[in-house]
Amino acid sequence: MSRWPPPSLRHLAGLTDEAGIVEHARLDRPRPELGYCTDDAGRMLAVVSKVASDPEAHRLARVALAFLARAHEGGSSFRPRLGGDGAWTDDPPSDDAVGRALYGLGTAVARAPWPGVRGGALELFDAAARFRSAHPRSLGYAALGAVAVLDTIADHAGARRLIASAAELLPGPAGDPDWPWPEPRLTYANALLPEARLAVALARGDRDGAREALSLLEWLVAAETRDTWFSFTAVAGRGPGEPKPAFDQQPIEAWAMADACARAFAHTGDARFFDALRRAAGWFLGDNDIGVAVYDPATAGGFDGLELHGVNRNQGAESTLAFVATMTEARAPRGRGQAVRSRPAAASASRRSGTDATATPTQRSAAP
Repeated sequence: MSRWPPPSLRHLAGLTDEAGIVEHARLDRPRPELGYCTDDAGRMLAVVSKVASDPEAHRLARVALAFLARAHEGGSSFRPRLGGDGAWTDDPPSDDAVGRALYGLGTAVARAPWPGVRGGALELFDAAARFRSAHPRSLGYAALGAVAVLDTIADHAGARRLIASAAELLPGPAGDPDWPWPEPRLTYANALLPEARLAVALARGDRDGAREALSLLEWLVAAETRDTWFSFTAVAGRGPGEPKPAFDQQPIEAWAMADACARAFAHTGDARFFDALRRAAGWFLGDNDIGVAVYDPATAGGFDGLELHGVNRNQGAESTLAFVATMTEARAPRGRGQAVRSRPAAASASRRSGTDATATPTQRSAAP
């Protein structure tokens, strides 16, 4: 029997109404009055396209695609947020929202089994594919979508142009061997950067770029590891010499790490990446700094954060998408590798902790 819970869209379905996927929840109850965001619609489209056998997948894909189509203002412009009253808010444009929309659209083109969803996703991707950004995570998400399109449509000109731009703009390792990370601090969705750089390098046949991306990912795996488990960068970020552990840790970090290591393992066959993928999944199951699970087995929802004395028990959209996506990668047959080593103290630490907290909704990081 697999250690990894089978990916279920049950809680995502509960968060999703006819308007879209509700961003925030109080415990497991959606809070539609707080609205919906384009970031989550794009990422949900990507996730459900990979879990297409779930009975809820087709409905959720249609809702996500319809949200993105309504959010699209033409060209590479998407409105970032829909209020609970059904009106678009006056939030400023968000490059993260556009990048994540393109990520979802490209993934649906490559992975969705429903012709209507694939066709609609391709049409919208074509319209928005001229997106460029100075923010590496925003461009990284868009590049992953473009690579997915190119895997399916090898002569897609828009995807090729986006990938060429990403090859120029995505940062590689810095010159400092003690801190090769291309930014002064680790921030959010950190493993996305080496994953996007690896995907772009492979799409372009750039062996040196691929080696640099793998080297940066190896460094990040080591930097985020404590003993035998991941101690992920907290919401305040982490710079050189700052201690671990720190809190609150966010599920998006485990998701980004799992995706990056899955791609690296698929390319290299290196069992170290397979092990890191499984350790990222294990973070949700209690292989973490305080030994408690960061998901609710009763709902299949992900908790909003790992805190010093427990978890934020709210089960919002980003956290649940992170949990489902990470379990999908952990259970996928990807050839040879090493199973994750469970942290022996996890179960007992979970039993010792009786202080899980219900906190306010976790706020999403976004590019300026």
